[in-house]
Amino acid sequence: MPQRPAGLETLQLALQLLRNIPRSRFVTSRDMQERLAAKGIERDLRTVQRQLDMLAEAFDIERDMRSKPYGYKWKPRAQALSLPGLSASESLLFALGQAHLAHLLPARAAREMRSFFEQAEDNLRRVEFNDGKPAVSRERAWLKKVRVVPVTQPLLPPKIRDGVFDAVSNALFNDHWLAVDYVNASGKRVRAHVMPLGLAQQGVRLFVVCRFEGYDEERALALHRIQSARETDEAFVRPADFDLERFDNEGRFGFGEGKRIRVRLAVSDALRLILEETPLAEDQIIRRTRGKNIVTATVVESQQWYRWLRGQGEEASLLSAE
Repeated sequence: MPQRPAGLETLQLALQLLRNIPRSRFVTSRDMQERLAAKGIERDLRTVQRQLDMLAEAFDIERDMRSKPYGYKWKPRAQALSLPGLSASESLLFALGQAHLAHLLPARAAREMRSFFEQAEDNLRRVEFNDGKPAVSRERAWLKKVRVVPVTQPLLPPKIRDGVFDAVSNALFNDHWLAVDYVNASGKRVRAHVMPLGLAQQGVRLFVVCRFEGYDEERALALHRIQSARETDEAFVRPADFDLERFDNEGRFGFGEGKRIRVRLAVSDALRLILEETPLAEDQIIRRTRGKNIVTATVVESQQWYRWLRGQGEEASLLSAE
């Protein structure tokens, strides 16, 4: 097979580097080397450093030489290279996606998408002019007009140890066994090989659904309780009987075992209105009996269900559950 000319290899490397240099912050040669590796382009650190220095001389690229490794970013008024270009609407989509879906992307895919996220951020930051006066773009203004509001007391996300998310998401993506060192809520420590089957975000917490080696049932492990994780080279065949949506519908993330119960509640007028708008279940029925609002519905019995019931206080009382 004929080899590519060295000049073509150099040109492709230069284009990838230019495409990945951000406008808003400095990146180092090691950062760029990792970004290239995520795209399957392997180059030694010295080659990347030398190419970045050459590009900084030829383009409007600012070089931070206060400490090593040096940092690089486009100068404020520079026309950064954009391949392919993102429209204003596409930039808005990427910005919203980064805000709400960042933890549901495989680690490698997130690294590959980083340049698009940064380009979207740069596009939305650019100043538009209206009759010669600077004005904020409508797409950028939209980010200030929408917000995802928590339904419970907002909590700060727990800290996930370095390398854990990358190892978990890569093993999940590649269908590889995962070696974990895990401490559960009771403080019990377990070192085991697990089969990662799904990743779920519940509020500010992330869980990996997995099967422990030698077992057939699934468990959800909180990523912030994983002390260390390592993707192995050993592949597994994904179980045909596992379905992440069914796992969720069975209330397993609510710390239940999938058991469904028929509940009967007496609720206040205020809670009745809420449940009419957002029912407990598809089969929910609300009747007015002897001056009381009686709600019947089939729910998954779980800690989450009982936590919701307790949270209603005097607004709801459980009459029966069977």
